[in-house]
Amino acid sequence: MQNAKEFDLVVYGASGFTGRLVAEYLVKQYANDSSLKWAMAGRNADKLAQVRDEIGAPADTEIVIADADDPASMQNMLARTRLVLTTVGPYQLYGSELVAMCAKSGVDYVDLCGEPVWMREMIDAHHTTAQASGARIVFSCGFDSIPFDLGVYHLQQLAKQQLGSSITRVKGRVRKMRGTFSGGTAASLKATLVAAKQDPIKMQLLLNHFSLTPDFQGVEQPAGTKPYFDEDLDSWVTHFIMAAINTRNVHRSNYLLDYAYGKDFVYDEMLMTGPGEKGEAVANAVAADKSMSGDKGPKPGEGPSKEERETGFYDVLFVGITKDGQQLKVSVSGKLDPGYGSTSRMIAQSAICLVKDAVDTKGGIWTSAPAMGNKLIKRLVKHAGLRFHQE
Repeated sequence: MQNAKEFDLVVYGASGFTGRLVAEYLVKQYANDSSLKWAMAGRNADKLAQVRDEIGAPADTEIVIADADDPASMQNMLARTRLVLTTVGPYQLYGSELVAMCAKSGVDYVDLCGEPVWMREMIDAHHTTAQASGARIVFSCGFDSIPFDLGVYHLQQLAKQQLGSSITRVKGRVRKMRGTFSGGTAASLKATLVAAKQDPIKMQLLLNHFSLTPDFQGVEQPAGTKPYFDEDLDSWVTHFIMAAINTRNVHRSNYLLDYAYGKDFVYDEMLMTGPGEKGEAVANAVAADKSMSGDKGPKPGEGPSKEERETGFYDVLFVGITKDGQQLKVSVSGKLDPGYGSTSRMIAQSAICLVKDAVDTKGGIWTSAPAMGNKLIKRLVKHAGLRFHQE
């Protein structure tokens, strides 16, 4: 039984930049909480021990040696834990075997994946196996895609309470954001583009809004790529780079929730840049920016300073528009840099929620909303600095 495992969760990749932040957060949040048993895992014992000491973790914090090139060491890690929290990406390069092993072994799994083509490959290969073993596998438990997935979920819940039904048209609009996309996000984007250019089938999946909903193709969706003036919001809007993963996860949530948002659900995400000529100029500049797919962005293992992480923030607006023109607005905002500071807290709370709270969630490959829903929202508000607010 999983309850007999030595650890509730293991942070795999704890000596990397983001993995270290996750471990540091767990130390600060749960240092005096004996009910959470966790360990640090990775390839190099000396590096892990150094990180353990630098972040102020207790000296008896367990270190688990797990190397993707050594399947026996990976299986040993799984034998000791209920859940693996992995920050080792790009996942299409380093994650496939771990997902397969978790699905087969009945071990829960969370990651920070923003790679929809790989995620679809994992769904096709391992969803049925995970259902049989009881493993709950939840991708995209960071800034992509938790604020967006749970933001739409929260709005739809309010719509049913206040309007009597779900809303089939929702706009996700990033109003404010200060922070850096992670080096892992940039590396994942590059790896995805390289793979898609080499394989027409992967390119089709990459461009398909319903790539994560096998056997279901919904109604046509907005492209969300070109700047335009959004009269509903009195602002110019432009391409938001993470829409390519967030929209796919939101549609998968709808699919897994038995189309609770409707089979004709339409959702897009864009970045708000303000009104007037200035807003238009900023929108066009953002649309022309290709730096994330170039070589100038952060490298995996690199990231912003502590001060930069702690002064970051984000604010995302979700506008539900009914067929008769009524609007329902919800915002999701967060403290800290979205790609690192907030992400490390979100994935940590997702892991804890899955093993402590979402005990009734069955095995399979999930998204955050159907797997954890309000239980995760409650945790994020209480422990991770997020705010869900009706406007």
